[in-house]
Amino acid sequence: MCGLIAAISNQQDVVPSLMAGLERLGYRGYDSAGLAVIQADGTMARRRVVGKVAALAASLVEQPLAGTIGLAHTRWATHGAPSERNAHPQQVGTVTVVHNGILENHAALRTRCGGHVFSSETDTEVIACLLAAQRSQGLGLLQAVCKIAHNLEGSLAFVAMDASQGHLLAGFRRGAPLVVGLGKAATFLISDPAALNGLANQCLMVEDNEVVCISRDSAPVICASHDPTPISRQAVPLTPESLADGRGPYRHYMLKEIYEQPRAIARTLGSTLADANKGWMIAPEQLPMGLLARVQCVHIVGCGTSYHAGMLGRLWIEAISGLSCQVELASEFRYRRRAVPRDCLLVAISQSGETADTLAALQATQQAPYLARMAICNRAGSLLHRAADCCLLTSAGPEIGVASTKAFTSQLAALAVLALALAQSHHIDEAILQPLARLLNALPAQMEETLAVEDKMALVAQTWKTKHHALFLGRGEDFPIALEGALKLKEISYIHAEGYAAGELKHGPLALVDHDMPLLAVGGDRLLAQKLASNLEEARARGGHLTVLIDRETDIQPTTNMEVVRLPTPHHAWSAFLHVVPLQLLAYHTALLKGTDIDQPRNLAKSVTVE
Repeated sequence: MCGLIAAISNQQDVVPSLMAGLERLGYRGYDSAGLAVIQADGTMARRRVVGKVAALAASLVEQPLAGTIGLAHTRWATHGAPSERNAHPQQVGTVTVVHNGILENHAALRTRCGGHVFSSETDTEVIACLLAAQRSQGLGLLQAVCKIAHNLEGSLAFVAMDASQGHLLAGFRRGAPLVVGLGKAATFLISDPAALNGLANQCLMVEDNEVVCISRDSAPVICASHDPTPISRQAVPLTPESLADGRGPYRHYMLKEIYEQPRAIARTLGSTLADANKGWMIAPEQLPMGLLARVQCVHIVGCGTSYHAGMLGRLWIEAISGLSCQVELASEFRYRRRAVPRDCLLVAISQSGETADTLAALQATQQAPYLARMAICNRAGSLLHRAADCCLLTSAGPEIGVASTKAFTSQLAALAVLALALAQSHHIDEAILQPLARLLNALPAQMEETLAVEDKMALVAQTWKTKHHALFLGRGEDFPIALEGALKLKEISYIHAEGYAAGELKHGPLALVDHDMPLLAVGGDRLLAQKLASNLEEARARGGHLTVLIDRETDIQPTTNMEVVRLPTPHHAWSAFLHVVPLQLLAYHTALLKGTDIDQPRNLAKSVTVE
């Protein structure tokens, strides 16, 4: 959480660039925002506001700031409630700091700040205080950052500037991301290179426990915090696919990203799966087939939406390859003693590649006897990508809406390919695998057809907008989809929703059902349709209003208090991809009618970089 950007230029005012980058970083936190620059006369000027980046922009219109060096921040509150005094940048003396992540030992470090009177509740002010103390002893800013780095505990990244050394910026990262952006007019330090659209065309990755310094007069310097020797690092081009763009004709990023799913899935499959009509294969640069041939079981970890993707991945891996698979919440995985079977593959899933719990789970397995640790993520060069032994990259492109949509279905595409690859490497009959591959390649076109149900889901939303609770039901592969549908509704409409395996309805949740509790049931598998129909009757008999989402061939008919939404495609092995789309649209339109903030829902942020 939190987004930070810093910039330095020889002649150009960096405030417009800082604000442009900050606007694109808004998905990382939006409780408060702030900006600081060193002005032409050498003094530091700072502006902070409660609320989103737009509030900061309005403040700067009324009272402009300008400078050729500066830093800015958008906050997701951890230490201290959202307020102007807790907003970043935090300043002590001439030192100003912006910070992402959590300084876990901030309480102990406060005792080293002498007689400093803290003006905020933040852990960030502790960093500024420690740096100011080192500067007062004659250390340069870069040396001061190196000096305090080994005392800092937790997953964090920060950037500092000092008005008395106003020609450079210095930063440090451990766990949380920090990247150098190289532009023609300015050099940047930033949380997310995707926000550098129009500002830079290359970037340098800063690794864990490294310090970075950028200045007007020389190339960026990167070194280990314990060793001042500069590290040579090659710049990476920023491709159009890796850069965030606007909403286009869509009212919200979330709706745009829902409609981008066919293309995102096609890109993900195109990078891993050859044309099934000509004989298919897994792209060797993405998946080490020799390694997969040794795999005897799989452990999957993820959080939130990525965990739901892992639940589906487990079903596919076991059904197609015959290998045992377990899936677990990454936030719980690292805190228990694990039994690791022989030749087990660990798969860690994260959209951003910087999810703190998932990274911690991966790091906790460094000494565990896993055969290999694989990442599935959407960011090449991300922390998770670099920490894993191998990586299966999705190609969803930047996802700005906090409620994940296209990243989820792209993760499903990657997991489907992994299931096929494991089956292929274990010599499952090609006569079984090729039809599955053909169906997978047909998904983008089928998803385009499925998007046509938007108007029907908008009508369902009309009856849901006044509700306070909802239940989502599914069996088999539709159970994880029910969980994901409930999560989407909670995230953006603030309606309390729960997902259940349909067979569990009578084991407790049925007590909640009445005329004010809408239910949505996902029923794709015709073999389970009769079982599902019985579950629905149980709910309808208690006064529940039901919406049933089914494939076109499933034999469930509408009746009193039960409406049926039919998808245009027949049921097949990968129908779960299609079943989630109407649930995403239902959440979107319910939130739209309620007037909530769809792209930036309260209390949430896109990249969860704290545990």
